[in-house]
Amino acid sequence: MYRKILILLLFPLVAYSSVDKYVIDKTHFAVGFLVEHVGYAKTLGMFREIDGTYSHDTSNNTINDINIIIKTESVFTNHNKRDEHLMSPDFLNVAKYPEMIFTANNVEITNDKTIINGELTLLGVTKPLVLTGTINKMAKYPFGGIIKPYVMGISARGVIKRSEHGMMYAIKDNLVGDEIELIIEFEARRQ
Repeated sequence: MYRKILILLLFPLVAYSSVDKYVIDKTHFAVGFLVEHVGYAKTLGMFREIDGTYSHDTSNNTINDINIIIKTESVFTNHNKRDEHLMSPDFLNVAKYPEMIFTANNVEITNDKTIINGELTLLGVTKPLVLTGTINKMAKYPFGGIIKPYVMGISARGVIKRSEHGMMYAIKDNLVGDEIELIIEFEARRQ
């Protein structure tokens, strides 16, 4: 008798406690960057290959276990020679460091903006990276077949100093900026 009462009392906690895993949709993401070039203008670039997962704890309204892997050789700035230079040891050194990785945990979701305190590993150096983000929408996807996936859309922005990761090329002469503005937009599907 007491066992049944205990189960009934705990059932609402179990029923409402939910942690959902999300995987970034490789067809709906953008990881872009802006970096100053000789003071004239900023160069806009992006990375075209990314893998990423995280979990959303709906009970506590937090995001955990963020693990985003960016393939460094997927860098694209719409100029072949510049892209080749960015892949060289002067910048991304893709032969030695084929991935950059962002991780974070215990991200509290708020209505206006969410601060994501994480770490970025670039060129083998791990440094803190703070992103300011918003969850744009969480809902069933309007496209697809009979069973429509549940999707979360996220926007985030941040700034890294490439010198902190040992990327020093052309900083001294102010030819290429040290600060890199990050532009992150993606949709992720609940598993």
